[in-house]
Amino acid sequence: MKMSTIHNPDKAPEGHRRIDWVSRHMPVLNRLIDQYRGDKPFKGIKMAICIHLEAKSAYMAKAFRECGAEVVITGSNPLSTQDAIAAALVEDGIGVFAWHGATADEYNAHIRSTIDTGPQLIIDDGGDLITILHRDRPDLLPAVIGGAEETTTGLTRLRAMAEEGKLTFPVMAVNDAMCKYLFDNRYGTGQSVWDGIMRTTNLLISGKTVVVSGFGWCGSGVAMRAAGLGANVIITEVEPVHALEAAVEGYRVMPMKEAAQLGDIFVTTTGCRHIISTDHIPLLKNGAILSNAGHFDVEIDKHALNNLGEYIGQPRQNIDEYRLKDGRRIYLLGEGRLVNLAAGDGHPAEIMDLSFAIQFGAMLYLMKKGNGLPKAVIKLPHELDQQTAALKLEAMGISIDTLTDSQAEYMKSWQGE
Repeated sequence: MKMSTIHNPDKAPEGHRRIDWVSRHMPVLNRLIDQYRGDKPFKGIKMAICIHLEAKSAYMAKAFRECGAEVVITGSNPLSTQDAIAAALVEDGIGVFAWHGATADEYNAHIRSTIDTGPQLIIDDGGDLITILHRDRPDLLPAVIGGAEETTTGLTRLRAMAEEGKLTFPVMAVNDAMCKYLFDNRYGTGQSVWDGIMRTTNLLISGKTVVVSGFGWCGSGVAMRAAGLGANVIITEVEPVHALEAAVEGYRVMPMKEAAQLGDIFVTTTGCRHIISTDHIPLLKNGAILSNAGHFDVEIDKHALNNLGEYIGQPRQNIDEYRLKDGRRIYLLGEGRLVNLAAGDGHPAEIMDLSFAIQFGAMLYLMKKGNGLPKAVIKLPHELDQQTAALKLEAMGISIDTLTDSQAEYMKSWQGE
């Protein structure tokens, strides 16, 4: 079986340089490699990874290989795959099925080729690999020990599978780990989204009206950084508690039909479809910029854009321009895909260090407990969060207090003094 399908293998030296750079800024993952490379706990295990294929995820793949796993990786988004990184991984002995700009058919073929290697452990980003495995290759399911999912969108899909009794192995909810959502979703998304938007447009954010759809961990991070850049921030929501939280934080909260008339820049972070749709596009201001930070490219209705406007072309890389019948111009960033990866380099290395350390711990947990776990989406042990945070603090040179014996005993007691 062919173990790699990539473009531009001659870009490997560039890929190695990028991976080496992020490796110097991922101290927690480095400590885990040092701890486990001798024992090689994943020796003999086939691991399949479907993820945004860039330098930081490549270093995670190398960490698993260093600790014994036979690793195959594919991209979870055609526009976030970096060909130089793919080439470097192939040189390092890791199977890769991915290239930048893959068509929908090519993307699905890459996932199927990854599945065909017969994985025992799976790391997924968005749920595509696990769902296609169940649908197309049920013969391979008995060999799977378990998997891990690191996005809200993916967990929503997998929980739906589990509720219908379709999920055949345990999946660790990495996205729900505190060291994931508190840092990756909030601080990582918050910074990388604006990095992608500003790099792509080269426009000022300060003074503009920014509309953020969804005020979960990702949306709150995007809104926080927009406000920090001097923007006037509007939040649209469907969940009352999140909407109330946004209002108490000081943001304006309103329906999208109202916000559509006011926004200069839009960022969708909901994981749902058609957040900006036929109802909203005719209301947009001239020059409105549409971007998405949810996993799939369905939050902005691209069919509606094509039906209501004429596609003009690309004034800049990763910007598609549409002209409405009355002459208003609307701009779509990164084809409506994740703007921080389709038009940027994704989350900072220090943030992904935490997320990938959690993934590493989840895989170790499945190796030890997988056969005894239910066929469901599983919450990660709290101790894994604590251990990861402690390693990060140590790497940052930060020490903290510990409870004394008497304090620990007091915290367990219901009687008080």
